[in-house]
Amino acid sequence: MARTDTWLLGGALVALLGIGSSLVARRFGAPLLLVFLALGVALGPEGAGFTMAPGIVYAIGALALAIILFDGGLQTRLAPLRPAIAPALWLATAGVAITAVLTALAAMWLLGIGWVEGLLLGAVLASTDAAAVFFLLRGAGIALPKRVNGVLEIESGSNDPVAVFLTVLLCTWLSVGNVGGPGGLALTLVLHLVLGLGLGVLGGRLIALGLNRLSLPEGLHPLFALAGAVGLFAATNTLHGSGFLAVYVAGLVLGQKPVRAIANVTTVLNASTWLAQGGMFLLLGMLVVPSTLLDVLGPALALAAVLMLVARPVAVAACLAPFGFHKREIGFVGWVGLRGAVGIFLASLPLLTDLPNAALYFNVAFVVVVTSLLVQGWTLKPAAKLFRVALPRRDTATRRIELDLPGQLEFELVGYRVGPTSAVLTKNAELPGWARPAMVVREGRILLPTEAGAAQADDTAYFLAPPGEVYRLDWLFAEGHEAREAEHETFGAFSLAGDVPLGELAGFYGLPIPPRYAAHTASEMFATRFEGEVHIGDRIALGGATLVARRIRDGRATEIGIVFHTDSLGRLQRWMSGWRERLRRAF
Repeated sequence: MARTDTWLLGGALVALLGIGSSLVARRFGAPLLLVFLALGVALGPEGAGFTMAPGIVYAIGALALAIILFDGGLQTRLAPLRPAIAPALWLATAGVAITAVLTALAAMWLLGIGWVEGLLLGAVLASTDAAAVFFLLRGAGIALPKRVNGVLEIESGSNDPVAVFLTVLLCTWLSVGNVGGPGGLALTLVLHLVLGLGLGVLGGRLIALGLNRLSLPEGLHPLFALAGAVGLFAATNTLHGSGFLAVYVAGLVLGQKPVRAIANVTTVLNASTWLAQGGMFLLLGMLVVPSTLLDVLGPALALAAVLMLVARPVAVAACLAPFGFHKREIGFVGWVGLRGAVGIFLASLPLLTDLPNAALYFNVAFVVVVTSLLVQGWTLKPAAKLFRVALPRRDTATRRIELDLPGQLEFELVGYRVGPTSAVLTKNAELPGWARPAMVVREGRILLPTEAGAAQADDTAYFLAPPGEVYRLDWLFAEGHEAREAEHETFGAFSLAGDVPLGELAGFYGLPIPPRYAAHTASEMFATRFEGEVHIGDRIALGGATLVARRIRDGRATEIGIVFHTDSLGRLQRWMSGWRERLRRAF
């Protein structure tokens, strides 16, 4: 009993330490994941002396990863990300294979291992980590263009099955030596993916059906969803499908449907994901023997550099260029190839099967993951600004109320305080069409939207809005310099009608654009780029400037703003100064 109490006390202290570290992670991003990893190392063989069997670590890690993927799928809204689905899936399959091959070539040269061993290490490190990508993207305080954000989230959630399949295949090859011919391998991979996809869709629908049809006591909805996801994961693996793909797809399906108690489900899953990723990093850290890392530190750091600067960018460019992505978008996606617990988790498979050089694979993977989190994790926000893909995101004080009423499952009630300098009070501010005013609290009185009229300072305005779109209201309620930034920098100091021809626009402002765009209007450009799903704040790069959708009507951009890049703005200011001087002399 004393030993049990010691374990419980230790677990509680670890959880409290992680919660405290999350406050630091809000400012620095990656440290929360590294704190658990470092704590695991401190508790491991060369620290406190605790040891964990690789089989136990693998089982707990698989469960944790399943929970993380389910939550990631649940929070991904596919409707605004439809243009990103095809490139993301291509990157999650062909991109993983290209990354694995290029990494394998570098590993063979740096570590002096054979081509099968090199491919195994390449497969272990090929996939981006959903936990790291979801966590750092949401904690960076920035918003990204829909296609870029969609590619990163969908790819990181769906590329694990290919990496797991390649890793298991190569481990089997090294241990048994017979894995069948190319036809058998292709058939196995297809079955792996098809079963995962099909059972994921079915499982997501069944979970949604159960949540909506069953009269569950309050508080049991999240447990029902979580238990359904874990059961789906295990059942799919038993049928030789991809359990990881199945739970991610189930989360996607569930996230697109109107579901009762979805806010409660999401809140509990967020906490479960936090605990899962922390526990996974902690246990994987306990497998590390720090003294053995020095033997591979130099080659592992070199391999991390090749992965970050060569293998990942080449794979991203090869997969995204055919889909019309801009060079800056390709560059950013290439840089955000975050490696995390998945790499270390897959590296535990050789330990589990007792392969030769298993410790080498694990140690190299550990160094590469830590390097990726430190370098790429901490530079996520500067990289978004460097590649000019960052959109300002306003995390305002929002009051969210879950609606569990018939016919209202697709909306949540959100409330914002209107500050004296909020952007919503400016003349160009306009509410998105999907935001339905519900009521206004003014001087202690509750007013209907028809009674309240225009927003006033110190109001608290409540809206019915789709959960996935709520953040688009944030800029309207920003205050002070943030309101001015939203008005001028985010949406442009100049605004024009959406039907202006791009050729006239480029000629007036001196912007270099391809001739094929000259006859099209800005509204047509937005409609084509975003496939008819245009939202306020959507952006398109045009020469040395960026066009921003300011007003939307019937899904089309009726007014656009122009944000000039520093060099373009300087040229525009000089051009305007020259004309002012000519007019002054003339009159």
